[in-house]
Amino acid sequence: MTIKDAAAEWEIRGTETPFRGNKTSVRTDEVVMPDGSVARRDYQVHPGSVAVLALDDEDRVLVLRQYRHPVRQKLWEIPAGLLDVPGENPLHAAQRELYEEAHVKAEDWRVLADVYTTPGGCDEAVRIFLARDLSEAEGERFEVEHEEADMELARVPVAELVRGVLAGELHNNCLVVGALSLVAARNGDGLDALRPALAPWPARPFEA
Repeated sequence: MTIKDAAAEWEIRGTETPFRGNKTSVRTDEVVMPDGSVARRDYQVHPGSVAVLALDDEDRVLVLRQYRHPVRQKLWEIPAGLLDVPGENPLHAAQRELYEEAHVKAEDWRVLADVYTTPGGCDEAVRIFLARDLSEAEGERFEVEHEEADMELARVPVAELVRGVLAGELHNNCLVVGALSLVAARNGDGLDALRPALAPWPARPFEA
């Protein structure tokens, strides 16, 4: 038996959008269940995101600490950001986020993992990239605002991140998935066997 997610779409009898925000909205669908009954399902509609596990030549990951108001914590994370434009190339978005949040560029890009962050209540899809061969970016630094103005930046050994994840000390979804996927890839076919940076992404189709 092959374990693989598959596309499926149950009948929707009706839909409404009770809330529209700046970047996301909330949708309510009336979905027909297998027994013919109809159930209302509320979920957040999200444009999608990218995240970057940037690995330097000393086996350290570039991480940042940022205040996240919904969970009332400062979380250590990897650089990440929204796909602001429908159909936006996720690699270009990831390169932009790495530049804006860390003023770093990378020469080698691979797809590390594709995930749905909370598929029971949100349609957000995230593509997590592995970026290697890092160097300081040229030009002026991006001007930060809001939570990003208080952001801290660090480079942390991969082993320390994995330890923190398993100890329950690190909780950011992309950092957890990225760090553990990196270790799994190394223990499998190796990092060079990861999907290319422009691999298809059915959750958020794009033009290369």
